[in-house]
Amino acid sequence: MPTLILVRHGRSTANTSAVLAGRTPGVALDERGLEQAAALPGRLADLPIAEVVTSPLQRCRETLQPLLDARPGLPVHTEDRINECDYGDWSGRKLAELTDEPLMQVVQAHPSAAAFPGGESMRAMQSRAAEAVREWNARVERDHGADAVYLMCSHGDIIKSLVAEALGLHLDLFQRISVEPCSVTVIRYTRLRPFLVRLGDTGDFASLVPREEPPAEDATVGGDAGAR
Repeated sequence: MPTLILVRHGRSTANTSAVLAGRTPGVALDERGLEQAAALPGRLADLPIAEVVTSPLQRCRETLQPLLDARPGLPVHTEDRINECDYGDWSGRKLAELTDEPLMQVVQAHPSAAAFPGGESMRAMQSRAAEAVREWNARVERDHGADAVYLMCSHGDIIKSLVAEALGLHLDLFQRISVEPCSVTVIRYTRLRPFLVRLGDTGDFASLVPREEPPAEDATVGGDAGAR
């Protein structure tokens, strides 16, 4: 079965302004995100990518553009099932405003029970994304062979949920996983089981340097902004 490269979109204007963007239109990459996107073709230069699949959101399409420019003719497909989680009424709100919402504790500690008002549940998010991966695995293997490599560009919570699913982890544990902007996560699928080959690889260790403020104990909904 194929090997899947999961790329989280580059850093966005919502990431740096601590806004839960969700599916809000018009959220673009910031200056750092554009730099990350520009470096992506070089990071992936040795990989024979057969197909590219992307979330429909602008920040994902902007992340992929340098790669597509570097590889003319590379097939690219839009897949709504790897779209960002539908945060419903929470979309577009400052994360600081959401901290005291009772639901936030559920999102952090018991996400399998979390459903966003006017949006979707985190279980539904994981289910649709995993279904999309299974279908694309079959399609890519059919068209390009069992050793094919393909890429999906998606969002923090989507990628974390797919990693949890591949590892057989309950969704309630997925907040222990971290994927920074423009990080590369790789899952190799086989007939019997998936293998996590890379997790949140950016090649940049700046985010590990101790900071003056204490590290956050909760996961950032929608994914953090990575190294500043």
